[in-house]
Amino acid sequence: MSRIQLALRVPDLHTAITFYSKLFGAEPTKLRDGYANFALAEPPLKLVLIEGTAGEDTHLDHLGVEVASTQEVKEATTRLAQAGLATVEENNTTCCYALQDKVWVRGPGQEPWEVYVVKADADTLAKQPADACCTPGDDAATEQQPTAPNCC
Repeated sequence: MSRIQLALRVPDLHTAITFYSKLFGAEPTKLRDGYANFALAEPPLKLVLIEGTAGEDTHLDHLGVEVASTQEVKEATTRLAQAGLATVEENNTTCCYALQDKVWVRGPGQEPWEVYVVKADADTLAKQPADACCTPGDDAATEQQPTAPNCC
């Protein structure tokens, strides 16, 4: 199983859920406080909605590729690094109501991409404070490695 993930910050979660339910003819797979996701088979898409600030337009939070195993994340990490892309690995990170292993890269426009596996459900939307990858490091480290977004 592999599918593209599109994570959007939306100003009104309820309105977004209503719209995307109609658009895809499906209800959210996971619905939590400030968060919803649609795990669609057709088209193969994981649509993540994260409640943003009221009054702002919807905007891209990040993109991703959901894979089936930690081994596939490791293989992607190796492949991306060998291709010369700066990577940031996060293992056993709790974010977006899920325990995940992932690797981050940045596209040419600085858009964040993650390759990730969901290992289990979790009780929190925000990253745990112990996840150092989500905060910018010193300038040297930042130049070499992309900074992961605040959440997935």
